[in-house]
Order: sequence, then structure tokens, then C-alpha cells
Amino acid sequence: MSEDSKSDVRIEVEDDRTGMHPVTLERAVLDHLNYTVLKDARSANLADLYTAVAHAVRDRLVRRWIQTQRAYYDNDAKRVYYLSAEFLMGRALGNNLLNLGIWDSVAELLGSHGIELGHLLEEEHDPGLGNGGLGRLAACFLDSMATLGIPGVGYGIRYEFGIFEQHIQDGWQVEKADAWLRYGYPWEVARVSYAVPVQLYGRVETTQDADGNYQARWVDTQSVLGVPYDVPVAGYGNNTVNTLRLWRARASSNFNLGVFNDGDYRRAVEEKADGETISKVLYPDDRSPEGRELRLKQQYFFTACSIADILRRYLKHHDTFDELPNKVAIQLNDTHPAIAVAELLRVLVDDHGVPWERAWDITRNTIAYTNHTLLPEALETWQREMFSRMLPRHLQIIEEIDRRFRREVQIFAPTDQDRVRRMAIVSDGDDPAIRMAHLAVVGSHSVNGVAALHSELLRTRVLKDFADVWPHKFNNKTNGVTPRRWILLANPRLSKAISARIGEGWVTDLDQLEKLNAFVDDTEFHQELRSIKRANKQALAKVIYERHDLEVSPESIFDVQIKRLHEYKRQLLNCLHIIAHYQRLKADPTVQVQPRTFIFGGKAAPGYLKAKLHIKLINDVAATINADPAMHGKLKVIFLANYGVSLAQQIIPATDVSEQVSMAGKEASGTGNMKFAMNGALTCGTLDGANIEIREAVGADNFFLFGLDAEAARAKKEAGYNPRAEIENSPRLRDVLELIASGFFSPDDPKRFDPVLHDLWNEDTYLSCADFNSYCEVHERIDAAYADQDRWSRMVVANLANVGRFSSDRTIKQYAEDIWGAKPVSVELP
Repeated sequence: MSEDSKSDVRIEVEDDRTGMHPVTLERAVLDHLNYTVLKDARSANLADLYTAVAHAVRDRLVRRWIQTQRAYYDNDAKRVYYLSAEFLMGRALGNNLLNLGIWDSVAELLGSHGIELGHLLEEEHDPGLGNGGLGRLAACFLDSMATLGIPGVGYGIRYEFGIFEQHIQDGWQVEKADAWLRYGYPWEVARVSYAVPVQLYGRVETTQDADGNYQARWVDTQSVLGVPYDVPVAGYGNNTVNTLRLWRARASSNFNLGVFNDGDYRRAVEEKADGETISKVLYPDDRSPEGRELRLKQQYFFTACSIADILRRYLKHHDTFDELPNKVAIQLNDTHPAIAVAELLRVLVDDHGVPWERAWDITRNTIAYTNHTLLPEALETWQREMFSRMLPRHLQIIEEIDRRFRREVQIFAPTDQDRVRRMAIVSDGDDPAIRMAHLAVVGSHSVNGVAALHSELLRTRVLKDFADVWPHKFNNKTNGVTPRRWILLANPRLSKAISARIGEGWVTDLDQLEKLNAFVDDTEFHQELRSIKRANKQALAKVIYERHDLEVSPESIFDVQIKRLHEYKRQLLNCLHIIAHYQRLKADPTVQVQPRTFIFGGKAAPGYLKAKLHIKLINDVAATINADPAMHGKLKVIFLANYGVSLAQQIIPATDVSEQVSMAGKEASGTGNMKFAMNGALTCGTLDGANIEIREAVGADNFFLFGLDAEAARAKKEAGYNPRAEIENSPRLRDVLELIASGFFSPDDPKRFDPVLHDLWNEDTYLSCADFNSYCEVHERIDAAYADQDRWSRMVVANLANVGRFSSDRTIKQYAEDIWGAKPVSVELP
């Protein structure tokens, strides 16, 4: 080779921080093992290796992360800011490997060293940043925004302990602190330079400027510092990496040195401890005044930090706030961040001198509100007295909004003074309260529900007065879930089977699942689906045995209800049916039925004593049934402790029957129902929330419907519902309640469940007795359908093929087009 030709040879070596080749990835992991974890390959354990791999993967996200922010900045793109008290993200490593397209490379790399990727993924602790559907929806939305290229930021709280760890001791729920940050969190980056001071308490001084205009100064306040921690949110198959920014509360000063030197060590750090309590725990128990005050403080803290951060970013490009609604969309995920209305108005008026009318117009056109509940008690209110102490300036602003709004309502309905009272933001009476949902509606340009029925009930019942005044504000955005986590990651066997028949386009366009309609009668596909389900059930059976020392048969129907414990979700109804089924099997041992495994999971709020008693009842029933030799091979019941995202990813693919049994008219939407249907489970449900739309999509013949609909339930209530009559007209239900009352399930304390029985006989707020017979009958239909495996398989395919509309990608596109006015921005890597 000549000297000239030698000079033309170029050897390219990928950067260890950004390269995607398996050899480069191996170098990167070893580098982090040495220099981040301080271990070598010989001394490292699996947790060390997880940390090294996570950092190597994060490096690949960082390049895209920086480039994403640069693209948004250069385009002066309109950004969406999603404010939520919860973000139930789930484990990050597996999701990021999929979205970056390096799952196989990392699996191969680990395999070459005798390590299974699945075992490594188990080393990651679920971030304890949410409790249920609200937080999981927020996580799905962030995933979809990144995948669609929508410029978005999630804002929340970096809870040190988050939601509690649930332990089951003697059948009772016991809460223990969830120290999810115990070993650090490799995905987060502290951004100390963007810390935000937040003011609390104090008083308001009023003056006039030189022109005689009213001015307010919030003085003598206590200060706490909000320190942001950023978590990358990667899009699937693109270069977009959006941000989840979580705020940690820090004291503005660590301790009082003078007091410390005087020997009062405890008082010296009181300010630090008090300030940092704000971000300690998700949803502190609000049965005490201190708990309620901490909740309000949390809500204001993360909202104030977020508003300050949003405006800091906006002012990089703009000298006035005239363009704020065209460049910023703030979405309130339920009422927790509703104080944003008053905070944005305060900052514009007090800090930047924007006239009230102009500031109010900007605020309204920037903020949108998603309502997530039909339960009156869940529409948050705060006592005026507490507000006046903690947020005196905000109280003034809210009362001025309320004064002007009351006048607007008077003009709308001059003779209807009761309407003014009903719609007021600040309630009348001796103990006035701030109605946060009313503030959110009045201060937003859009108010949406999260399922068709829910949105209709908001317009016609819960928020009817507001919809009468502003019909244009109200709209529906049915929830959705991301298929990346809930099919591709959670159910790789099913994903492979689908892609083999229709290609991989469904991962980002779930409507393509419609192509599976061509396989409804395909016996080969049926057989493969049954094999996949059996393998998933075997995997879950192993988990159940390892966690609870209970053997369950994968040949049985896996009948599952996993969701937050609440009376309206009616875990109790499910339990009553299980007892009835048990009694039937005991009365006639020869009866031919399909073997069943009933699986529960979910947490009750620490102060929700009724729900905790329901957990105890389920566990006492389970203990009795599982110990009965006559039930071997026929019936098992298990309550899986500490339900969360990762456990859901194991349960949902293994489920045959999805229990969605809330009282009609109470569930806003539900998203678990969508995840189950996407994984080939058939729904047993009422006409409530998104169940209605799922049934419409998959076909009535492929959905097990029971119970009263919302109108019938309402009519029964209004007619003077008498649960005693329902019980006396149902021998099966009466027998169930008598068995519970006899102490059969609680021989150590026969009266333990008297409160449950008293409620069922005398109140039955959520109509479990009224729906009981229908519920038992639908389970007989389920049994018959499962006995015909060909029919069951056709129903499964019909579900899989027709749930594309329940992708969160569809939901986010609708938000972006109808509410936010946000457009995708393409991110190119140089």
C-alpha cells in the first residue's frame, strides 16, 4: 500500500458516551462500573451492574435531551406544561432500552457475561411518585408527547418517600415508608442553578403607586427553596427526549448557627426540617389540621415553582406577556394544581405590573383544566382561615376573582341568586371554603372530562351551572395508555405474535391493530394466543408463589381486580360474589364449573378505614378458601401486596377476566380496563367510565356486561333505595351476609365485619346489593364462554383488534389540536 493510500484510511471509533454499537455499549458500561459505581467486574453485584447500565443508557439520552431542548428553543416552539401531583412512571431502564432501540444489544451484551436482562431490570425500584390512575395517566401522557414530538414538560414533586409500601400482616394493610431513593436514582439530574424560592405565610401590605393604582406587597414571609430534579422522557423511535421536572423542598437556610452555638441543637435545624417536610410524602394523612395544611403547602409549592420556571423560560424569548397563551399551554391534571390560576395572576400583576384585566385574560387563555372525578368529596376545598394564614395574597386574589365572577353570573341569570351561591369560588356561611374545582373552571379556557360518560355527567350534573354559562369550554378527551409500556414492554410474547402478522407499525399507530380482524377465525392464531396466555400465567403463578407461598393453577381462569381501594370501585362486590361461588361449590361438590383464581391488588389510603376493612375481609375470605381441601383445583383467592406499575406489568398479560365493576356513574374513565383489553383479557364490567367506549369498540358480544347503568342507578337512589329489600329478595346474597355475620371468616373476632354488614343492610351507598344478582349471573356467562375455548379466542382477538383508539397517542393528539395548539418539533442529531 502506498503512502498516499495509507493517508486516506480513516478509522472511526464511536464515542463511549453516545455510541450505540454493542462494543461501545460494553465499554461504556465497564467505564461507569469503574468510575461511577467504583467497582470492577469481579467485585460488582447485580445492583452495581444495574447502576452502571442505567448511567450508560442515560448518557445516550443526554445527547438527545440537549438537542431536543435546543430544537424547541431555536423554533420558539409552543410548549406544553403538564402539572400533576402524581407521576407513576414505573421502572425506567426497560422502557428506555425499548425507546432507544437497544434492547437486543444490551440483552446480548449481558448474556455474553451470563446475566439475564430480566434479572437486571428487577434491581430497579419503582419510583414512588403516584398512587393510581391519575399518576399513571400522567406518565402515559409524557411518553406519548415525547413519541409524537410534542414539546412538553411534566411538573411534579420529588417525594422522598412517595406512596407507602403496603405490607399485609394478618390480613390487614400495614403502611411502611417507601424509601425508593435509598440507593439513589440514576435517571435524575439535579439542576440546582434553577432553584426557585417559594414564599409562605406572612401578610399583605397595600399601597398606591404614583398614578393612584392599587399595589400589594406580600411581606414577612417564610421562604422555602424548590430545587428541580430532571428525569428524561424518551420518545419511541425518534430523537425526542422531553423532561419530567420534579421539585424537592429545601430550607432556605440550613440551620440557625447562633441558636446552635447556644446549645439548642434541635431548634437550630427546625426551619430546615419544617421546610423539607413539604416534599417528604405523597398525600399526607389529612385527618388532622396539620395534615391538611401540609397538603395545601405541597400543592402551592410545586405549582409556584413550576409557574416561576415556565415564565423564566418564556422570558428568554419575549419582553412582554402578550404572547404567553401562544407559547405556553398549562394543563392542570385534576384540582391539585388549581392554585396555578391565582399564582400566575399574582406573578403577572404583582411582580411584573401587568394590569389586572390583561393579566386575567392571559391567565385564562394559558391554563386548561382536566377533571378526573364525579365524587363531590374529591372536588377539593380548603378552609378560608387556613388560606388566609398560609397564602394571604392568594386569598385576596381569589376573593377578587370570586367577586367579579359572581357579578358575571348575576348578569347571566339576574333572578337566580341560588345559582350565584352554588357557583361561587368562595362559599358562603360561617366557615367559608375555597372551592378549587370552581377556581380551575373559572380560570381556564378549557375544561375536559376523561371519558364520554364522564364528560356528559360533568356538563349535565357536577358542573352543569358552569356549562350553562360557558358551554364552549367543556369537551371530552377519553383517556388512553401507551402501548410501548403496556404491550411492547409488558407482553413481549404477544407483541411478537402481533408483529409477525401485521408488522411493527402498531407500536406508534395502534389503530393498525384493526388488521387483526382478519385473524378472528384463524385457529393457528388462536392457538398461539392461548400458548402466550398460558406462559404469562405460569410466570405470574411463579411470582405469586415466591411472594405469598401460594400455589395457583395456570389452567384456572385468572380473574383480576387491581386498582386503588375505594368503595365505589366495589372490591366488596367482587368479594361477596367469591363467597357466593364458594358456597355453591360447597353445597354441590359435583357442580361442573371452570376452576378460578381470583386476584386482587391495590392500596387503601392510610386514613380510609372502610377500605382497609374491605382488604381484611378479602384476606380472611382468601385464607379460609385456600385452606379448604375441598377447594383444591377449584378455587383460590389472593391479595397481592404492594401493587404498583411493575407488578401490573406482570399481572395484566396473565389475566383472563378484567373486573371493572364500579357503580355506574362514579368512575371517571379508568385506564386499567384499556390495558387489560390490549393484552387479551375480556372485560366484566358495568356501563361506567371508559367501559362504555371499550364495549362499543370491541362489540357487545365480546364484553361481559352487568348491573344498572348510570341513569338507572340514579333513579334507584332518588326513589329511596332500600338495600334491605334487595337482600331479602336475594337468597344468595342473604346467605353470603349471614355467613360473614356468623364469624365463619373471622372466628377470632366474629364481630369484626359488623361495620361492613351494617353498611350493606342500611346504606349500600354504591349499590352492591342492587347489582349482586346481575353480577353472579354474568359470572355464569363467563364460565360458559371460557368452557368453549374457540369462542373465547375469537372474543380475545376481537378485543385486541379493536382497542386502537385507547392509545394515549390518540388522546395527546386531541389535546394538542383542540386545547393546546401545540405542534410537533422534529429533533435531528448532528
